[in-house]
Amino acid sequence: MSKAKGSENESTTVKVSKDTQAKLASLGKYGETMDQIIQRLTTQAKGLEDVVAGKSSICFIDGHEGKLLYRGYDIADLAAHSTYEETTFLLWNGHLPTANELRVFSEELTSKRPIPPDLISILTALPRNCDTMDALRVGVAALGIFDDPMYNQQEKAMSIAAKIGTVVAAIHRHKHDLELNSPLDDLSYASNLLYMVTGEEPSKDDTRLMDVLLILHADHEFNASTFTARIIASTLSDMYSAVTGAVGALKGPLHGGANEKVVEMTSEIGTPANADAYIRAKLATKSKINGFGHRVYRTMDPRAKILKEMANKFARTEKEKQALEILERTEAILREEKNLYPNVDLFSGLALNHIGIPSYLFTPVFAVGRAPGWLAHVLEQYSDNRIIRPLAEYIGPPLTAYVPIEARTSAGVVR
Repeated sequence: MSKAKGSENESTTVKVSKDTQAKLASLGKYGETMDQIIQRLTTQAKGLEDVVAGKSSICFIDGHEGKLLYRGYDIADLAAHSTYEETTFLLWNGHLPTANELRVFSEELTSKRPIPPDLISILTALPRNCDTMDALRVGVAALGIFDDPMYNQQEKAMSIAAKIGTVVAAIHRHKHDLELNSPLDDLSYASNLLYMVTGEEPSKDDTRLMDVLLILHADHEFNASTFTARIIASTLSDMYSAVTGAVGALKGPLHGGANEKVVEMTSEIGTPANADAYIRAKLATKSKINGFGHRVYRTMDPRAKILKEMANKFARTEKEKQALEILERTEAILREEKNLYPNVDLFSGLALNHIGIPSYLFTPVFAVGRAPGWLAHVLEQYSDNRIIRPLAEYIGPPLTAYVPIEARTSAGVVR
């Protein structure tokens, strides 16, 4: 049983089943009583914080334990053993593929990587100085015009996931007036993406790091861009529109771009010896320090933990070692002073720069990694759809009589 408040001085006892109690308990935060859980869930929170907005079998996050699962598989295991292609198959199909399933799936992805000449013409007609996320939004929307109209939903998803990396690379090459690199069929997705961006076939180590970065960003439950995609899909709009909307949401600085800010901060700090004074000065003025804190995690983001471990292996140059030392010192100060933990953005910029991805391309590459997750959620939404249409708590004025224009003052008061 649980108590729910009626008027200010009374409460009502409500009987609920054991099943319902268990569901409520599963939504609780550490240390919350059942009454506190109910109070939180029935109180409107800004930004829908802690509001359960739907069911999904794709991704699970345990913010207290720092766990992230794709279809039940721990992100640490996938980062250690999987690839972009295998993880994408898992997200879309709910199980790891057999060797033959992975071969067929990878071959189809590879065959769909090239983008049509008309789309290339659109991308190369854009101003070279335009925002890369604006260009990506145009590119994804245009895919919906040029892709085969006979594609089924799975084929559309395959085409978007395959081509979005090619689009991002084309945007980058055009920005610098460089020849566009066509995708190479004999390279994996991660390796080919790096080749198309840099013009050089990457090493095995760099390919592996790119694979891990794509896997770590592949899905993250109902984040802003994914929820945007699901809302659009719930109207039964097409998949290209849903992903275009997701790209638009990811462009927002409260969602994408934090790792670019971390790289800028590291550059401003300069050397590890300057880190303490710089960070403490920021804290003293209550300035935002990117790469820390998360809406869901109350401990270290598991993706940050993986990237930190990898950074300690790949950082070889003096510049990289100094940058890593600055980040680790910043991590220690924020933990000590604010009890804040790193999120994925703290170390991802260092990793992306290491493999040749320039800072302005971080968010578009984030979109490449997140596309399989967006598409998994769109497919899931289509499979059991009801249009997403929440209610709003009205806080405006009460019913007001209409005032003729000649009787109004500038403040809206009747003369």
